[in-house]
Amino acid sequence: MNKIQEFNNLHHSKDLLFLGNAWDLLSALTLEKAGFKAVGTTSWGIANSLGYADGELIDFKRHLGIIKTITDNVKIPVSADIEAGYGEDTETIVNNVLRTADVGVAGINIEDSLKKQKGLKDITEHCNLLSKIRTALEQHGYKDFYINARTDTYFQLENPLPETIERSKSYVESGASGIFVPGLLQKNEIKEIVANLNAPLNVLSLPGLTNCNELNECGVKRFSFGNALSDKVIDLLQKSAEQLLESKDTSFLYEN
Repeated sequence: MNKIQEFNNLHHSKDLLFLGNAWDLLSALTLEKAGFKAVGTTSWGIANSLGYADGELIDFKRHLGIIKTITDNVKIPVSADIEAGYGEDTETIVNNVLRTADVGVAGINIEDSLKKQKGLKDITEHCNLLSKIRTALEQHGYKDFYINARTDTYFQLENPLPETIERSKSYVESGASGIFVPGLLQKNEIKEIVANLNAPLNVLSLPGLTNCNELNECGVKRFSFGNALSDKVIDLLQKSAEQLLESKDTSFLYEN
């Protein structure tokens, strides 16, 4: 069984897929060693580690190099967060997806947010993009490659539920393997989306939305924590550096 099939199967088992989010090789290897069955890259974490803000500010080739380093060195499936595709036109985005598939990932996250301004892409336009991505992947031998279509309705709309359901259905019909709805928090809304969706639902860890078992009971099939772990590591590094300088004493580095 190849990594793409393995990754697909993880979304359709009785247990929710708890996806570990990595931002470099060390974090990916650490998550693998801890026992995570798959990792997804976090664009925020990668950007942060290189001194950038999130939002496609890194050169795509550089971003892809980090993803390749991870896929070359872990044995578990990897999903790549490529934001909105790092391109202004459909052809560029489709090509970037193929370049990402070529480095050995089993899937991608691709979102419907506009990068240069606030707002979401037109549904028809985004469905057309997803359809072209799926066709191109099939033509290049990437059958069942996992397209996790992220919709930012909960970040951008005041009454997001109806449009979330509409977009989710349309994205799946256009070739998406699953739907990712970051910002979704209420369990009754999660259950309603699951009931209307013929594909795995991925939600993002947030304060108040943290328990895999509870989410599994709601029908969620994939749970990820995005940049939360990388933020925690950076915060620990910052506080440790400040403590070293303030105390002029390294003894705490050797405490358990």
